[in-house]
Amino acid sequence: MNKVFASNNNVFNAELESFISNFGNNGDLMNDGERNIIKTIRIKDVTVNVKSFKKPNLVNKIVYRFFRKSKAQRSFEYAQELIKMDVGTPQPFGYFEMPSILTFGESYYASEHLQCDLTFRELTDTLDFPNHENLLRAFTRFSYDLHNKGINFLDHSPGNTLIQLNDGDFKFFLVDLNRMRFETMNFETRMKNLSKLTIHESVVRIMSNEYAKWSSEDEDTIFDTLWRDTQDFQYRFYRKKRLKKKLKFWK
Repeated sequence: MNKVFASNNNVFNAELESFISNFGNNGDLMNDGERNIIKTIRIKDVTVNVKSFKKPNLVNKIVYRFFRKSKAQRSFEYAQELIKMDVGTPQPFGYFEMPSILTFGESYYASEHLQCDLTFRELTDTLDFPNHENLLRAFTRFSYDLHNKGINFLDHSPGNTLIQLNDGDFKFFLVDLNRMRFETMNFETRMKNLSKLTIHESVVRIMSNEYAKWSSEDEDTIFDTLWRDTQDFQYRFYRKKRLKKKLKFWK
């Protein structure tokens, strides 16, 4: 097992490693998805969230073994970078990989399990959610800050931002971190980054208005571009779903 820890707490690290080694039999199951499995465990008064990534296909087994960092390693390193840049994300504890001589196998990313009140998904699924507009504007400012810091979160989608309400002092935390680029973001890149978040024109209008307040761009230009990119993304997303359904017609 390749293992990298964030701290030198040997007792904590040993318990975490033991949990990873017996992942199939221990912990509380949070999510048993098609791609990844997420479990939690309590270690030294800390609730730890561990994501087990799906085993890669044959090609990626070789790619991840020799040419590219694993999803677990990228999640860990990106979390450390976000924290350095004062961006909310669960505290990273470590990552673990199970390679063989020639191929790559299982990998795990361990981080703090944060308690949150909602995700961005509630803001796009429930338009009458309490304090909806204020939350939406605060999230837009959070996204603008990411863009200004050169953080292109490629999975900036509804379920990947946790929100704590804190009596109106809203706090945002990014999760599912393995797809990210750190780069200067131009206007087009910024708008495409926001295009996966909602299907509602009313939400896009509020976000456009708030983004315009903090940027040098015209509000109408922001709305026209973001709404176009949103519609384009939805078209591609549902076209891909239809294609997958056709290719798996026998199931």
